Amino acid sequence: MPAQSHDLIIVGGGMAGLTAGIYAARAGLSVQVLEKEICGGLANWTHVVENFPSHRSIHGMDLMEKVKHHAQSSGVLIEEVCDVTEFKLNEPVKQVICDDQTYQARAVILAMGRVPRKLTLESDWQDHIHYCSLCDGNLYQGKKVIVVGGGNSGFDESLYLVGLGVDHITIVEEMPDCIADALARKKVMATGRVSVRTRTGITGIQPCSDGAKITLKNLASQQTEQVLTQGIFVFIGQTPSTDRVRGIVDLDAQGYIVADGHMHTSLPGVFTAGDIINKPYRQLTTAAADGTIAALEAQKFLRHAS
Repeated sequence: MPAQSHDLIIVGGGMAGLTAGIYAARAGLSVQVLEKEICGGLANWTHVVENFPSHRSIHGMDLMEKVKHHAQSSGVLIEEVCDVTEFKLNEPVKQVICDDQTYQARAVILAMGRVPRKLTLESDWQDHIHYCSLCDGNLYQGKKVIVVGGGNSGFDESLYLVGLGVDHITIVEEMPDCIADALARKKVMATGRVSVRTRTGITGIQPCSDGAKITLKNLASQQTEQVLTQGIFVFIGQTPSTDRVRGIVDLDAQGYIVADGHMHTSLPGVFTAGDIINKPYRQLTTAAADGTIAALEAQKFLRHAS
């Protein structure tokens, strides 16, 4: 098929990418957003957002649906379930190639975000290992689960699982202490249905008739024990979605895109935004700010390049 031409291509339909699209479209640019799954990014997995201005409390997916509608009503073209297979970004006219379509533009914003880090443990029980309590938590009403990760995500998602009716949760954290904030820990422990194991890792999964026997190893004493559970939810951080641009734009040692304060990458006309950048704070508001800057800088670049 002939390539589709636009002024700006944005790869990634999360908060950063959609905000960039809104700003760019309002500046009169032809904008195409390409999203690998459905728009919303990791916010879709958040059961409640309580720190986004204008919404005291809102479901993450509901918030992102509003942002998507805003972008579309501003004239942004959005293609979902569009997996990018190749980037050609070194020429003045950049190409972003998907399975059945090539898109081209003079400017590109990379906003692919991050994906959850997987539990590195071989097992035939993968159908019971989850990375999204919002997606799969309702399967475990009245059951026992293990939550891997003692950060804010682990505690927040545990609180959500308790609200769904999960019978008991064991939070497993390899560090000497959980790093979730004090309020989150207080709320979770007040439920009476959560226990916490620090300095502990999972070393084995043995499926059985009523779930699986999970081998927990105390990393200090080296002692092991088995805990019966019906499911595992993993919240141990995320990794940047930069595999397709490795060797094309500069990445740091952790795989994040190297960018300056104006969201410029190492290539002219290629900008970036959101969680794909190595930065100290990753919030929906900071993603929106990144997207704003990237769009304004892309507009400036296109104006000077014309």
